[in-house]
Order: sequence, then structure tokens, then C-alpha cells
Amino acid sequence: MWIISLIAMLCWSGSDLFSKAGSRQNDKYSHYKVGIAVGLIMGIHAIYSITIGGVPFAFSDIITYLPASFFYILSMMLGYIALRYIELSISSPICNTSGALALILSIMYFGVTWSADDESGAIFLNAPIIIGVVLIVIGVLSLGIVDYTENEEARALRQTASGKKYTKSLIAILFPILYCLIDAVGSFVDTLIADSYISDFMIKNPTMDPDAADLLCGDTLNTAYEFTWFFMAIIFAIYVFVIKREKVDTKYDGTKLLGGLCETLGQVFYMMVVVSDYKVGFVIISSYCAASVLWSRIFLKEKLSLKHYISIAVAFIGIFILGIYDV
Repeated sequence: MWIISLIAMLCWSGSDLFSKAGSRQNDKYSHYKVGIAVGLIMGIHAIYSITIGGVPFAFSDIITYLPASFFYILSMMLGYIALRYIELSISSPICNTSGALALILSIMYFGVTWSADDESGAIFLNAPIIIGVVLIVIGVLSLGIVDYTENEEARALRQTASGKKYTKSLIAILFPILYCLIDAVGSFVDTLIADSYISDFMIKNPTMDPDAADLLCGDTLNTAYEFTWFFMAIIFAIYVFVIKREKVDTKYDGTKLLGGLCETLGQVFYMMVVVSDYKVGFVIISSYCAASVLWSRIFLKEKLSLKHYISIAVAFIGIFILGIYDV
């Protein structure tokens, strides 16, 4: 199962890489085009899941899961906007810290327990979890501060290799932060919807194995999410290619499709890890932002300062600790 986890990690980091590579700074519709690519691939997979995969699905499931889909899609679109204004090496680590915020929201809603055997529904906390969250917060805050206070000459010098110039801007750093906040809300809402959906399903199917029910319901809700993306892609396509009369750019739009493919495959393999109960897999998958930073250095020629890398390392250690928390 570690191979499945590794594939999910590589796919999601690949999604970051190809989405960034396909985003042009001077294309104000670039984020819509990335959304079209993601929605198209997800729609194809959703149709496959129903027609060949045998996933039970009703269009009412789209409505049921819509609150979570809304926050997820909104956060991702903000993340795609960020790709035009900031290095992937900076945006990806910030975006990937949303899990820590989702944990905080869950604590605020469900309460806290210090006992791993407590079955009250409260969120179990211990020293490593607290340290992980604190490190993530410190890493993200310091990353934003380092990027915004960086000397313009130093910024221009390190950006020479990539051939792209990103100016100092609160707006630029704000987009990945908004992604982090909104995605965290989506994860929290997702938990509430899934718990309720599975509970209702078990009431109607009391003899079904709970693990099988979790798998079936997870597939159904994931398909609902993919169809929502597909419908949004249609809307984006009408706006960009019909109303605004934008032309398809084979090079850049083709790269975006690779990003959409990686995003969808990453979700598929991630779900396999979720239902397998292979907890170490979450530690592997949580490292995808580190892989994104590596790919951006190798393929996009992005270069950050030592202070940037230290901040990213602090945040990543926190993310890794929270991954271990799932064990």
C-alpha cells in the first residue's frame, strides 16, 4: 500500500507542477483554464465510476455534498490564481497547511480529549499534535513575512533563473493563505456531511459491513464532488471560449490537462489509502508539498532564499508530525 501512497503523493505534486507550468502571468483567464482542465478530467472519471465502476449515485448526492464541494472548488480556484503571482515553491507549502486549520476547527466544534480511548467524538490531542500545529503556524507566518520583506534586488536576482519576475505584493501572498483557510473549512464541512451521510446509509442498510459502507459512501460523495467540478468546468468554458472568445493554446492548455489528470489520479489513489486504513500512507501523502518544491526547483528553475527554505522546512515538519498523528 505504500506504493499507492507514493503514487498519490507524486500525482498531487505533479498537479502542482503542471498547473503552474501551464499558467502564464499575462493570461488573466489562466485560472479558469486550469479549472476547465481539472473539471473535464474529473467529469470523465465520474462518468467512468458510475457506468463501469458501479458506484451508486443519484444527482441528489451533488446537492448533499455541495457545501463541501463549494469550499473545495473555491479554494482551488484561488490557488490557481496564485500561480500567476507567486512561486509554486511558496504557494504550495502554504496551501498544504490547511489540514492544521481543519484540525483547529474540529477542536472548536467537537471539543478536546486527552485520552486516545475516549469515544465521545472529541478530538484527541497530545503534545506532538500541538507541536505540529504550532510549527505549521510559525512556518506559514514566517514564510509570508520573509517573502514580503525581501529586498527587491535580492528578489530580482534569485528570480533570474526562472525567467519570471514576481513583484512584492500582499495580494500575491493572500491567495494561497485564502486557499488554506477556505480548504480547511471545506475539510471540516466534509467531515460533518460524510458522518451524517454514512449514518443515514447505515440506518437504511443495518446489516452491511461498516467498512464496506464507508467505502461505498466515500466513492459516492467523491463522484458528487467530481460532477460539481465538471459542471463548473462547463460554465468556465462557456465564459472563456464563447463569451470572451479566447483561443485554445495547445502548449499551455495541454500542460493544464496534465495537471487536471494528476489532480484526479491523486484523488483516486488517496481514496484507496483512506479506505485501506494504511495510516502511514497519510504521512507519505502529506509530503507532497515538499515534492512540489523540489519539482519547482528542478523543472521551473525557481530559487528561494535560505530564509524561505527554513520557513518551508518548519511548516513541513509540522505537516509531517500531523501525518504521523493519523497513525
